[in-house]
Amino acid sequence: MNVGAMRLSNPIIAASGTFGYGVEFAHLVDLNRLGGIVVKGLSLEPMAGAPAPRLCETPSGMLNAVGLQNIGVRAFVAEKLPTLRSYRTAVIANVFGCTVEEYVGVIQILDDAEGLTAYELNISCPNTAHGGIQFGSDPQLVSEVVAAARGAAKRPLWVKLSPNVTDIAAIARAAEDAGADALTVANTHQAMSVDTRTRKSQVGRITGGLSGPAIRPITLRLVYEASRAVKIPIVGLGGIEKANDILEYLIVGARAVQVGTANFADPAACETLVGSLEKACHVHNIHNISDLVGTLNADSA
Repeated sequence: MNVGAMRLSNPIIAASGTFGYGVEFAHLVDLNRLGGIVVKGLSLEPMAGAPAPRLCETPSGMLNAVGLQNIGVRAFVAEKLPTLRSYRTAVIANVFGCTVEEYVGVIQILDDAEGLTAYELNISCPNTAHGGIQFGSDPQLVSEVVAAARGAAKRPLWVKLSPNVTDIAAIARAAEDAGADALTVANTHQAMSVDTRTRKSQVGRITGGLSGPAIRPITLRLVYEASRAVKIPIVGLGGIEKANDILEYLIVGARAVQVGTANFADPAACETLVGSLEKACHVHNIHNISDLVGTLNADSA
């Protein structure tokens, strides 16, 4: 399976923020079976993240407010990346910052290191230089940060879009025009959950990110709309638990998928899905899974 110039052994990728830095799962999962791993988001300096509690269960999903806790890009390169190099699976570094300069700074440090396949820009971050508006909510800001990252990056550049926008097609086109090689659709949905006894949020912040099976139908629509708006590949992300979920994403236009919340329930979810997908392709007589991409029969609606 190809995502642009990248060749993956299969279309199943562990999503950022749900699989640590990859190395923590090596004793539970055969990492070489996965198509790829997107490591925990990396910033210029270490971040402590949000106060506890950070997770709460919701109907058919999960609310998280982790706050992008991470060890910082320099510690990742020194402590985690050397071990990751021993695996065949594609390793993708998720990158974020509060200014364009911070995004570029993280990429410049990673560019000097061996063992990475691509970068994934998390643009659902507040731009402190523009009053806190999220980079990913405005096409002009998307264009600015993606163009700067593209100018700094020697490796393929994926852009992880926010679902919390009015027109994802416009955001997708802005990222493509600025130099993105692929798009990840999409990040978590802004949401809330309240403890009615204490009248407080059930996570350490007022709002968090909703993920899990509950959002899959919404994200399928976003992948469909984004894939019709751009020519670059789409990687679908949202609520995948079964092989059939993956087939749905491919049919509406994704070339690969990322698995997130399922990893919390079962650390071996991605590896299990690889086997399940192989069986599903056999049952459905699918000889080349790439042939499924974008085959939605719109006349059936």
